[in-house]
Amino acid sequence: MILREIATGVVAAPMAGGTSTPELVAAVGEAGGFGFLAGGYLTTEQLAAQVAEVWDLSSRPFGVNLFVPDTANRYAVRPGGLVGADRATAVSAYRESLVADAAALGVEPGEPRPGDTDDWERKVDLVVRERVAAVSFTFGLPSSAVLSELRRAGIVSVVTVTDVDETRSALEAGVDGLCVQGSEAGGHRGTLDPLAEPDETDLVELVEKVRRAASELGRADVAIVAAGGIATAERAEAVRSAGADAVQVGTALLLTPEAGTGLAYRRALADAAYDSTRVTRAFSGRLGRCLETDFVRRHDGDAPAAYPEVHHVTVPLRRASARSDLPDVVAMWAGTGWRSARSVPAATVVAELAR
Repeated sequence: MILREIATGVVAAPMAGGTSTPELVAAVGEAGGFGFLAGGYLTTEQLAAQVAEVWDLSSRPFGVNLFVPDTANRYAVRPGGLVGADRATAVSAYRESLVADAAALGVEPGEPRPGDTDDWERKVDLVVRERVAAVSFTFGLPSSAVLSELRRAGIVSVVTVTDVDETRSALEAGVDGLCVQGSEAGGHRGTLDPLAEPDETDLVELVEKVRRAASELGRADVAIVAAGGIATAERAEAVRSAGADAVQVGTALLLTPEAGTGLAYRRALADAAYDSTRVTRAFSGRLGRCLETDFVRRHDGDAPAAYPEVHHVTVPLRRASARSDLPDVVAMWAGTGWRSARSVPAATVVAELAR
């Protein structure tokens, strides 16, 4: 399987919102790694254009990551979340709490769009038609029909998991690979249940548990890609020794010239004033680790667990903040190893973290 045969054992994480670019995916592939395009938030047409651009830039195989909408998630989500009128009321209250922040940026909070599928079905059709090498899924476990469709097309399926229970569900569904995401990871937590609190197990221990669970289920063949705070060759080797076939890095690539990281975001990553990361729902309603800013401190406890509504509410603020080169309201996703990110070519990062 392709994810077990990556020469360097390094995978470029899909970073939605413009950070992952065709240039970055191609550069990582040419350096002996494996890159994923981020399909989240793009239209199907935009994603198709990016797939074509990667093929123009490189002959190396690559993958695409898709967000699984709640309506297509076969994982058993536990009850207790806000629904119906209660959810709408909570989102409305959060939107109101952002009015002053938005006014300071010259915009208004966005309108919540419940039930947004992120163009799910068309994107699944696209990746099958284009026959990319691998498709990874975040935020949910796709149906057996989708997994079977990928298998018939010769495409490797990968599901993001954050604990052993999710691992068992994904393996029983028949996925080819697992992206094991530790609590150290930057960006959204890939829990299959949007209400689940993050597992705080260290990534090395989590990989060991996942590999053991896979063996117990007769799936020792499953490819394991480990993600979360991997910033040094030593940490990468420790994760591989624990049972990972490859390591997935995102934060380490944020400052590379091939990444689409915005200017304010780049400056903040190197600014000593930003001295910590925090896991928050403030930007999207989904938990995610980012650089801690005043905006995050003000609103961390206010945002309901309501994705994608909260995402749409904060989009105008985040875009205005980025346009103004003011990072406070930019969702600066970053893992615990963000201090190690450097302004070097992506190929250099791959080489430094290689087997």
